[in-house]
Amino acid sequence: MGKWLGLAGLVLVLDQFTKYIVITELAYQERIQVLPMFSWVRWHNEGAAFSFLAGAGGWQKWFFVTLAIGFSAFIIYELRRLPSGDKYMGWVYGLILGGALGNLVDRLHHGYVVDFILVHYETYYFPAFNVADSSLFCGAALWILLMIAEYRAERAEKTGSA
Repeated sequence: MGKWLGLAGLVLVLDQFTKYIVITELAYQERIQVLPMFSWVRWHNEGAAFSFLAGAGGWQKWFFVTLAIGFSAFIIYELRRLPSGDKYMGWVYGLILGGALGNLVDRLHHGYVVDFILVHYETYYFPAFNVADSSLFCGAALWILLMIAEYRAERAEKTGSA
C-alpha cells in the first residue's frame, strides 16, 4: 500500500509544484504559445471536467470537495484491501488518488482549480487541464483497460478458448 500512496503523493507534489509556477509566473488568463498546437495558460475552473457546473453560484465548490474526500477515502479503503501483487490496480488507485487530492487542495486553497495546459488546432480547443487532471485520466483509462481485459479473460474461460 505504501508505494501506491507514494505514487499519489508524487502526483500531488508535481501537480501543486506546477500550479505554483503557473500562479507565480502567469497573470490570470495569460496565454503563452509554445508550439503551434500547445500553449501555457492560467485559467481558473470553478467546475469539474470541461467546466461542468462552473457557473453554478458557488455551492459546487463544496460539492466537489465532498466528492473528492469521499472518493479519496474509498480509494484508500480499496488500497488497504489490494493484494500486494496487484500492481496494475495499485497504479490505478495511486494515479486517481493523487489527481483527486491535487484538485482538492486547489479547491480548498483557492476556491477553484488552476488549469494551465491548453491543446488546440486552429479554432478548435480542448479544455485546459493540469497534472492532476492528467493523472485522473490516466488512472481511469487504465482502470477501464483492466476491466476489459478481465471481462475478456472471463469470457474466454467460460467458452474454453484462449
